[in-house]
Amino acid sequence: MEKRKLGFWGIWNMSFGFLGIQMGFALQNANVSRIFQTLGAEIDDIPALWVAAPLTGLIVQPIIGYFSDRTWTKLGRRKPYFLLGALLASAALFVMPNSPVLWFAAGMLWILDASINISMEPFRAFVGDVLPDRQRTAGFAMQSFFIGAGAYVASKLPNIFTYYGVANTAPAGVIPDSVKYSFYIGGAAFIISVLWTIFTTKEYSPEELAAFEAHGKEQYKEDEKPESWFRANGSKHFLIGVIALLAGLLLTYVIYSNELKKDLYVLSLGLISTGGIALIISGLFQKKGKYRNGFITIMNDFQFMPGVMKQLAWVQFFTWFALFSMWIYTTGAVTEHIFKTTDTTSVAYNTGANVVNEMFANYNLVGAIAAFLLPVIAKRTSRKFTHFLALCAGGLGLASIYFLGNSGAFMYEIFSIGEFTFYMYDISMIGVGVAWASILSIPFAMLSGALPASKMGYYMGVFNFFVVIPQLLAASILGFLVSTFFNNQPVYALLIGGASMVLAGFMALRVNDRAKITIKN
Repeated sequence: MEKRKLGFWGIWNMSFGFLGIQMGFALQNANVSRIFQTLGAEIDDIPALWVAAPLTGLIVQPIIGYFSDRTWTKLGRRKPYFLLGALLASAALFVMPNSPVLWFAAGMLWILDASINISMEPFRAFVGDVLPDRQRTAGFAMQSFFIGAGAYVASKLPNIFTYYGVANTAPAGVIPDSVKYSFYIGGAAFIISVLWTIFTTKEYSPEELAAFEAHGKEQYKEDEKPESWFRANGSKHFLIGVIALLAGLLLTYVIYSNELKKDLYVLSLGLISTGGIALIISGLFQKKGKYRNGFITIMNDFQFMPGVMKQLAWVQFFTWFALFSMWIYTTGAVTEHIFKTTDTTSVAYNTGANVVNEMFANYNLVGAIAAFLLPVIAKRTSRKFTHFLALCAGGLGLASIYFLGNSGAFMYEIFSIGEFTFYMYDISMIGVGVAWASILSIPFAMLSGALPASKMGYYMGVFNFFVVIPQLLAASILGFLVSTFFNNQPVYALLIGGASMVLAGFMALRVNDRAKITIKN
């Protein structure tokens, strides 16, 4: 028994929800730093305020993945989570740009990012559920197309509203109307696109998925292990947890006693909670024989994840460290390094912030196009070599922003076609866009072929650890690095990010990926 092969429109429909999801995600990435600064945040406080985004992903995605693997309702397996996340995220997109004070905006970021994650994580597993292995690269490529298209439209919205006369500036402490209306459009698009996928795509039942997977029963071998194995493993977890807890407490003391930047508490408290307390609890449960529960399953599966997943973890770590530096620092880097202002009420600042929206729009447009070219390159070479090339292009593009040190060079018109103008900064974004298309498809395609269907959602959620952990690290140390070594100049964070992405490219060459790529001519 095999999964049916879907045609172009079948893959289109099952991926269409990502259009709205990414519109919400892109509005968040391109505008939240602007919102924070407008509400009074200092540039070196931005990373700590952004910590909500990766932290909610760290908590939400594996939990949603774990439960969606075990869900079956009249609506389906993954679809209930699509719908719940869409409803919450759409509401948050309407509220976020009306935040009256900084702490309220920071809280709304937690809600918005958690809601996006509730919808996004099951969409990744959805490809593995519905498509046969030979079509998964095409499925993730289609998701990348909608991610690029949705992000392009969302990132352009503030400029579109400005072009048609909507105010792009506002009094101190007030979000401009061009940003507010963009969020309203994003909220409506989010729920509509997700509903399209829910009503047009059929999910396989658990019984059908079990029939597709000849090795399905192998995935719960840990439950067949003797109690002595869990006791021994629990002792390991407990010991490592105690070491992590002590290291976290020591680091917290060093930060406090030396009056270092408060952003570093993200690192120390993360070590205490996720590294220390979680492992200690896991160890105690297993040592006492209480190992048949979801928490222990999650902890042990994380410990014994597939080899390909471990190799990809390093690639993801350095990739997403770079992306997070781009998302949180590009607005500050462009407005200060290029447009020479930090006054959030000035025309120069808001012009620069809109240019950042253009940059983000353009790299997503490139990503949408590159999504269909990368599988062709992968077929002629390999998926890991294609990912290597893309990440190197992205790293060089991100770092190149530093060398466009004034608005004349940055905004230099290379050529124009009608209303479309190609600026110098677009060259930087071409590399980032190619990398973005690859980041959103190739690692997931390589991973899905190494995962069992019975734990596809859970492991896709765990894989997100290596997306959010580097973002938490970036949130904790980038502010410290920028303020301590680079005189609070955010453009240097982009240089660090560019180097990190190139390193990720070299890490990709180590992945043991043997899958063959099939492309319909």
